Amino acid sequence: MHMDRRFVVIVAFSLVWGLVVSLFFYRIAAQGRSSGPEKTLVVAAQPLPPGASIAAEAVKTVRVPEKLFPHGGFSKVEEVVGRPVVSSIQPDEPVVEARIAPRGSGFGVAPMIPPGMRALAVRVNDVAGVAGFVLPGARVDVLVTGRPPGADDTVTTPVLEDVAVLSAGQTVEADSHSQSMSVAVVTLLVTPAQAVSLTLAASEGKIQLVLRNSGDRQTTPTRGRELRELYGQADTRPPAVAAPAPAPARRQTAPAPMKLPAIPIPAPAAAAVETMILLRGAQKTVETFPAKAARR
Repeated sequence: MHMDRRFVVIVAFSLVWGLVVSLFFYRIAAQGRSSGPEKTLVVAAQPLPPGASIAAEAVKTVRVPEKLFPHGGFSKVEEVVGRPVVSSIQPDEPVVEARIAPRGSGFGVAPMIPPGMRALAVRVNDVAGVAGFVLPGARVDVLVTGRPPGADDTVTTPVLEDVAVLSAGQTVEADSHSQSMSVAVVTLLVTPAQAVSLTLAASEGKIQLVLRNSGDRQTTPTRGRELRELYGQADTRPPAVAAPAPAPARRQTAPAPMKLPAIPIPAPAAAAVETMILLRGAQKTVETFPAKAARR
């Protein structure tokens, strides 16, 4: 009987002590929840894949401390309804500005195209698609094989390097297991100039996608290779003869004026005169006459 009473006292003391400790921690937790103002935050109520339009039932609101409100977050459901998703959003994850596109930017792949860039679809097969492992988000190089104009041999040369894959078929996001998928079309993210080069390569030759590590962003200059080089054959074509350099154009100058030799002009000879002395008494007079007149 004495032992039972002692046991009851110990159990009662333990229960009281546990209740005190629980009340203490509950008060601390309540103070932590009520510390600081709260704010309404819009979060996803279900998985939102890229390219999907956000519906009203796909999101919900929760209360979070104002200091934990994410940058670019929304407080009203109306602010996100109807906007396309750019990056995958998981349930209970905040919907932020960086992961959705503006209204009117389209759906599917269109909202995922950055300004100034283009999306170009190219046909691939199991080999060109690297056995189905060219998945959305991967980065590839593009090679083209063909015969250039005026050439007598087939050449393979790189066209583009470090190009991002937007979608594989109609899939714009790879699954968590990165499983391969057989698709006939791959959409690449390129610049307008790269889109022109890739379109020309696809129409004039055969393109091949080369998968690369997504963290390897370095480009390596690589020259093209001819078929005869692959089989170790020497180039039998005659060496090209360099065309002679054109003669420099002569500078046109006006001809110098021709100098004529100076012709001496003789001075006029003094006119010949004749002198006549006339005596009239004591007066003497001298008169002169031209020679011809004198002869006359």
